[in-house]
Amino acid sequence: MANMCPYGLFTHAVVRGIPETFGKAVGDNDENKEASVDLAKAQRQFGCLTGALRQKVGLQLIEIPPDPELPLSWRIEDVAVIHGDTALITRPFREQRRSEVETVRRVMSELNLTVMEMDAIQGNSEGATLEGSDVLFTGREFFVGISSHTNHKGAEVLADAFRDFSVSTVPVCGGARLKNICSMGGADTIIISNSNGAKRTLRMMEQLTDHHYDIVTVPEQSAANCIYIKAPSKRDFLLHRPAEECPDSVSAFQKLQDYTFLPTACSEAAKLGASLSSLCLLVNKKHTYF
Repeated sequence: MANMCPYGLFTHAVVRGIPETFGKAVGDNDENKEASVDLAKAQRQFGCLTGALRQKVGLQLIEIPPDPELPLSWRIEDVAVIHGDTALITRPFREQRRSEVETVRRVMSELNLTVMEMDAIQGNSEGATLEGSDVLFTGREFFVGISSHTNHKGAEVLADAFRDFSVSTVPVCGGARLKNICSMGGADTIIISNSNGAKRTLRMMEQLTDHHYDIVTVPEQSAANCIYIKAPSKRDFLLHRPAEECPDSVSAFQKLQDYTFLPTACSEAAKLGASLSSLCLLVNKKHTYF
Protein backbone atom coordinates (compact mmCIF):
# COMPACT_ATOMS: atom_id res chain seq x y z
CA MET A 1 0.00 0.00 0.00
CA ALA A 2 1.35 3.43 -0.92
CA ASN A 3 1.69 6.21 1.60
CA MET A 4 -1.73 7.59 2.42
CA CYS A 5 -2.65 11.21 2.88
CA PRO A 6 -4.74 11.85 6.01
CA TYR A 7 -8.28 11.44 4.77
CA GLY A 8 -10.09 14.62 3.81
CA LEU A 9 -7.05 16.91 4.07
CA PHE A 10 -7.21 19.50 1.28
CA THR A 11 -5.57 22.80 0.53
CA HIS A 12 -7.26 23.90 -2.73
CA ALA A 13 -10.73 23.87 -4.24
CA VAL A 14 -11.27 24.20 -7.99
CA VAL A 15 -14.70 25.42 -9.10
CA ARG A 16 -16.30 26.60 -12.33
CA GLY A 17 -18.83 29.40 -12.43
CA ILE A 18 -22.53 29.13 -13.23
CA PRO A 19 -23.07 30.23 -16.86
CA GLU A 20 -26.02 32.18 -18.24
CA THR A 21 -27.01 28.95 -19.99
CA PHE A 22 -27.50 27.15 -16.67
CA GLY A 23 -30.34 24.65 -17.09
CA LYS A 24 -30.46 25.04 -20.87
CA ALA A 25 -28.63 21.85 -21.87
CA VAL A 26 -30.81 19.16 -23.39
CA GLY A 27 -31.08 16.20 -21.08
CA ASP A 28 -28.94 17.66 -18.29
CA ASN A 29 -31.44 16.59 -15.66
CA ASP A 30 -31.79 12.87 -15.12
CA GLU A 31 -34.70 13.05 -12.74
CA ASN A 32 -36.97 15.87 -13.87
CA LYS A 33 -36.42 17.29 -17.32
CA GLU A 34 -39.19 19.83 -16.75
CA ALA A 35 -37.50 21.46 -13.74
CA SER A 36 -37.55 25.25 -13.77
CA VAL A 37 -34.38 26.79 -12.35
CA ASP A 38 -33.64 30.27 -11.05
CA LEU A 39 -30.31 31.40 -12.55
CA ALA A 40 -29.75 34.27 -10.14
CA LYS A 41 -30.48 32.06 -7.15
CA ALA A 42 -28.16 29.36 -8.47
CA GLN A 43 -25.38 31.93 -8.81
CA ARG A 44 -25.98 33.18 -5.27
CA GLN A 45 -25.86 29.65 -3.92
CA PHE A 46 -22.65 29.01 -5.83
CA GLY A 47 -21.21 32.17 -4.31
CA CYS A 48 -22.13 30.96 -0.81
CA LEU A 49 -20.41 27.64 -1.48
CA THR A 50 -17.22 29.24 -2.73
CA GLY A 51 -17.28 31.72 0.15
CA ALA A 52 -17.56 28.89 2.66
CA LEU A 53 -14.68 26.99 1.06
CA ARG A 54 -12.42 30.03 0.99
CA GLN A 55 -13.35 32.07 4.04
CA LYS A 56 -14.62 29.50 6.54
CA VAL A 57 -12.70 26.36 5.64
CA GLY A 58 -9.60 28.27 4.54
CA LEU A 59 -8.92 26.61 1.20
CA GLN A 60 -7.23 28.38 -1.68
CA LEU A 61 -9.91 28.81 -4.31
CA ILE A 62 -9.27 28.47 -8.03
CA GLU A 63 -12.32 29.65 -9.96
CA ILE A 64 -12.61 28.88 -13.66
CA PRO A 65 -14.85 31.43 -15.41
CA PRO A 66 -18.24 30.19 -16.62
CA ASP A 67 -18.53 29.21 -20.26
CA PRO A 68 -21.96 29.71 -21.87
CA GLU A 69 -20.97 27.23 -24.58
CA LEU A 70 -20.61 24.55 -21.90
CA PRO A 71 -23.87 24.74 -19.92
CA LEU A 72 -23.00 21.76 -17.69
CA SER A 73 -19.38 22.67 -16.98
CA TRP A 74 -20.25 23.89 -13.47
CA ARG A 75 -20.57 20.18 -12.60
CA ILE A 76 -16.80 20.10 -12.37
CA GLU A 77 -16.58 16.99 -10.18
CA ASP A 78 -17.54 14.87 -13.18
CA VAL A 79 -14.43 15.61 -15.24
CA ALA A 80 -11.62 14.54 -12.90
CA VAL A 81 -10.85 12.10 -10.11
CA ILE A 82 -8.05 13.36 -7.88
CA HIS A 83 -6.05 11.58 -5.24
CA GLY A 84 -2.70 12.73 -3.88
CA ASP A 85 -0.63 14.14 -6.71
CA THR A 86 -2.59 12.36 -9.47
CA ALA A 87 -5.54 13.69 -11.45
CA LEU A 88 -7.34 11.29 -13.76
CA ILE A 89 -9.18 13.21 -16.47
CA THR A 90 -12.44 11.39 -17.07
CA ARG A 91 -14.63 10.81 -20.11
CA PRO A 92 -18.19 12.02 -19.43
CA PHE A 93 -21.02 9.97 -20.88
CA ARG A 94 -22.43 12.76 -23.04
CA GLU A 95 -20.32 13.67 -26.04
CA GLN A 96 -21.14 17.37 -25.67
CA ARG A 97 -19.58 17.41 -22.19
CA ARG A 98 -16.18 16.08 -23.19
CA SER A 99 -14.78 19.47 -24.16
CA GLU A 100 -15.25 20.53 -20.51
CA VAL A 101 -12.06 18.67 -19.62
CA GLU A 102 -9.66 20.97 -21.50
CA THR A 103 -9.62 23.82 -18.99
CA VAL A 104 -9.64 21.48 -16.02
CA ARG A 105 -6.69 19.57 -17.47
CA ARG A 106 -4.75 22.83 -17.74
CA VAL A 107 -5.52 23.80 -14.14
CA MET A 108 -4.42 20.38 -12.89
CA SER A 109 -1.13 20.79 -14.77
CA GLU A 110 -0.65 24.27 -13.33
CA LEU A 111 -1.05 22.74 -9.86
CA ASN A 112 1.80 20.38 -10.81
CA LEU A 113 -0.35 17.29 -10.49
CA THR A 114 0.39 14.21 -12.56
CA VAL A 115 -2.35 14.32 -15.17
CA MET A 116 -3.49 10.97 -16.53
CA GLU A 117 -5.67 10.50 -19.59
CA MET A 118 -8.08 7.59 -19.95
CA ASP A 119 -6.89 6.79 -23.47
CA ALA A 120 -3.29 6.56 -22.31
CA ILE A 121 -4.00 4.17 -19.45
CA GLN A 122 -5.63 1.29 -21.25
CA GLY A 123 -5.12 0.23 -24.80
CA ASN A 124 -8.75 -0.78 -25.07
CA SER A 125 -10.58 2.13 -23.46
CA GLU A 126 -12.92 2.59 -26.41
CA GLY A 127 -16.44 3.02 -25.12
CA ALA A 128 -15.29 3.65 -21.55
CA THR A 129 -17.22 6.35 -19.70
CA LEU A 130 -16.44 7.64 -16.23
CA GLU A 131 -17.79 10.59 -14.25
CA GLY A 132 -16.35 11.70 -10.93
CA SER A 133 -19.73 11.91 -9.25
CA ASP A 134 -19.93 8.12 -9.59
CA VAL A 135 -16.66 7.69 -7.68
CA LEU A 136 -16.53 7.44 -3.89
CA PHE A 137 -13.05 7.38 -2.37
CA THR A 138 -13.11 6.36 1.27
CA GLY A 139 -9.47 6.95 2.07
CA ARG A 140 -8.90 3.18 1.86
CA GLU A 141 -10.55 2.15 -1.39
CA PHE A 142 -12.62 3.31 -4.31
CA PHE A 143 -16.23 2.43 -4.99
CA VAL A 144 -17.38 3.15 -8.54
CA GLY A 145 -21.08 3.37 -9.23
CA ILE A 146 -22.21 1.70 -12.44
CA SER A 147 -24.87 4.07 -13.71
CA SER A 148 -26.16 5.57 -16.91
CA HIS A 149 -23.04 7.80 -16.84
CA THR A 150 -20.25 5.40 -15.80
CA ASN A 151 -19.66 1.89 -17.13
CA HIS A 152 -17.46 -1.06 -16.19
CA LYS A 153 -14.79 -0.09 -18.70
CA GLY A 154 -14.53 3.32 -17.07
CA ALA A 155 -14.12 1.65 -13.68
CA GLU A 156 -11.34 -0.53 -15.10
CA VAL A 157 -9.48 2.55 -16.30
CA LEU A 158 -9.75 4.11 -12.83
CA ALA A 159 -8.41 0.90 -11.30
CA ASP A 160 -5.39 1.08 -13.61
CA ALA A 161 -4.80 4.72 -12.68
CA PHE A 162 -4.89 4.11 -8.92
CA ARG A 163 -3.35 0.65 -8.62
CA ASP A 164 -2.43 1.05 -4.96
CA PHE A 165 -6.09 0.94 -3.99
CA SER A 166 -8.86 -1.58 -4.25
CA VAL A 167 -11.55 -0.55 -6.75
CA SER A 168 -14.99 -2.13 -6.50
CA THR A 169 -18.00 -1.55 -8.72
CA VAL A 170 -21.50 -1.27 -7.30
CA PRO A 171 -24.89 -0.68 -8.94
CA VAL A 172 -26.41 2.73 -8.40
CA CYS A 173 -29.86 1.94 -7.06
CA GLY A 174 -32.36 4.74 -6.67
CA GLY A 175 -30.11 7.60 -7.76
CA ALA A 176 -28.67 9.08 -10.93
CA ARG A 177 -25.08 8.80 -9.67
CA LEU A 178 -23.42 7.08 -6.74
CA LYS A 179 -22.73 10.31 -4.87
CA ASN A 180 -26.38 11.31 -5.16
CA ILE A 181 -27.11 8.61 -2.60
CA CYS A 182 -23.96 8.53 -0.44
CA SER A 183 -20.83 10.44 0.50
CA MET A 184 -18.09 10.39 3.10
CA GLY A 185 -18.74 12.11 6.41
CA GLY A 186 -15.16 11.74 7.55
CA ALA A 187 -12.59 8.99 7.80
CA ASP A 188 -14.40 5.65 8.03
CA THR A 189 -17.87 7.24 8.00
CA ILE A 190 -20.36 6.90 5.15
CA ILE A 191 -23.44 9.12 4.96
CA ILE A 192 -26.18 7.42 2.97
CA SER A 193 -29.82 7.87 2.05
CA ASN A 194 -32.46 5.78 3.77
CA SER A 195 -34.08 4.84 0.47
CA ASN A 196 -34.47 1.18 -0.46
CA GLY A 197 -32.23 1.64 -3.48
CA ALA A 198 -29.46 3.21 -1.41
CA LYS A 199 -29.73 0.37 1.12
CA ARG A 200 -29.21 -2.16 -1.69
CA THR A 201 -26.13 -0.29 -2.87
CA LEU A 202 -24.77 -0.13 0.68
CA ARG A 203 -25.25 -3.88 1.16
CA MET A 204 -23.20 -4.49 -1.96
CA MET A 205 -20.47 -2.13 -0.73
CA GLU A 206 -20.35 -3.96 2.60
CA GLN A 207 -20.01 -7.31 0.82
CA LEU A 208 -17.09 -6.04 -1.26
CA THR A 209 -14.96 -4.52 1.51
CA ASP A 210 -13.01 -5.96 4.41
CA HIS A 211 -13.19 -2.67 6.29
CA HIS A 212 -15.89 -1.59 8.73
CA TYR A 213 -17.41 1.83 8.09
CA ASP A 214 -19.64 3.72 10.47
CA ILE A 215 -22.94 4.49 8.76
CA VAL A 216 -24.93 7.70 9.18
CA THR A 217 -28.34 7.29 7.57
CA VAL A 218 -30.34 10.35 6.49
CA PRO A 219 -34.06 10.22 5.65
CA GLU A 220 -33.81 12.61 2.70
CA GLN A 221 -31.78 11.51 -0.30
CA SER A 222 -30.65 15.05 -1.07
CA ALA A 223 -29.00 15.19 2.36
CA ALA A 224 -26.81 12.16 1.61
CA ASN A 225 -24.29 14.16 -0.39
CA CYS A 226 -22.00 16.18 1.86
CA ILE A 227 -18.48 17.54 1.55
CA TYR A 228 -16.11 16.54 4.33
CA ILE A 229 -12.87 18.51 4.64
CA LYS A 230 -10.08 18.34 7.16
CA ALA A 231 -8.86 21.88 6.63
CA PRO A 232 -5.25 23.10 6.85
CA SER A 233 -6.19 24.18 10.39
CA LYS A 234 -6.88 20.45 11.10
CA ARG A 235 -10.52 21.24 11.96
CA ASP A 236 -13.18 18.89 10.62
CA PHE A 237 -15.74 20.65 8.42
CA LEU A 238 -18.90 19.20 6.94
CA LEU A 239 -20.75 21.12 4.24
CA HIS A 240 -24.31 19.84 4.07
CA ARG A 241 -27.74 20.85 2.85
CA PRO A 242 -29.44 23.34 5.22
CA ALA A 243 -32.51 22.69 7.35
CA GLU A 244 -34.80 24.56 4.95
CA GLU A 245 -33.86 22.08 2.20
CA CYS A 246 -33.55 18.90 4.28
CA PRO A 247 -35.39 19.48 7.57
CA ASP A 248 -35.69 15.82 8.53
CA SER A 249 -31.97 15.10 8.30
CA VAL A 250 -30.61 17.72 10.69
CA SER A 251 -30.68 15.40 13.70
CA ALA A 252 -28.74 12.68 11.84
CA PHE A 253 -25.70 14.94 11.51
CA GLN A 254 -25.61 15.42 15.26
CA LYS A 255 -24.18 11.90 15.49
CA LEU A 256 -20.93 13.34 14.16
CA GLN A 257 -18.95 14.74 17.06
CA ASP A 258 -16.60 17.75 17.11
CA TYR A 259 -17.41 18.89 13.58
CA THR A 260 -17.89 22.41 12.30
CA PHE A 261 -21.12 22.21 10.31
CA LEU A 262 -21.58 24.53 7.34
CA PRO A 263 -25.14 24.47 5.96
CA THR A 264 -24.82 25.12 2.22
CA ALA A 265 -27.80 25.57 -0.08
CA CYS A 266 -27.89 23.67 -3.36
CA SER A 267 -31.57 23.66 -4.35
CA GLU A 268 -31.17 25.00 -7.90
CA ALA A 269 -28.35 22.68 -8.90
CA ALA A 270 -30.28 19.82 -7.30
CA LYS A 271 -33.19 20.46 -9.68
CA LEU A 272 -30.79 19.41 -12.44
CA GLY A 273 -29.75 16.23 -10.67
CA ALA A 274 -26.57 17.67 -9.12
CA SER A 275 -25.37 17.75 -5.53
CA LEU A 276 -22.98 19.77 -3.39
CA SER A 277 -19.89 17.80 -4.30
CA SER A 278 -20.69 18.20 -8.01
CA LEU A 279 -19.62 21.82 -7.75
CA CYS A 280 -15.99 21.44 -6.74
CA LEU A 281 -12.77 19.48 -7.10
CA LEU A 282 -10.66 19.25 -3.96
CA VAL A 283 -6.87 19.05 -4.04
CA ASN A 284 -4.24 18.49 -1.37
CA LYS A 285 -1.33 20.47 -2.78
CA LYS A 286 0.92 20.00 0.27
CA HIS A 287 0.78 16.20 -0.01
CA THR A 288 1.22 15.66 3.70
CA TYR A 289 1.79 11.94 4.28
CA PHE A 290 2.37 9.66 7.23
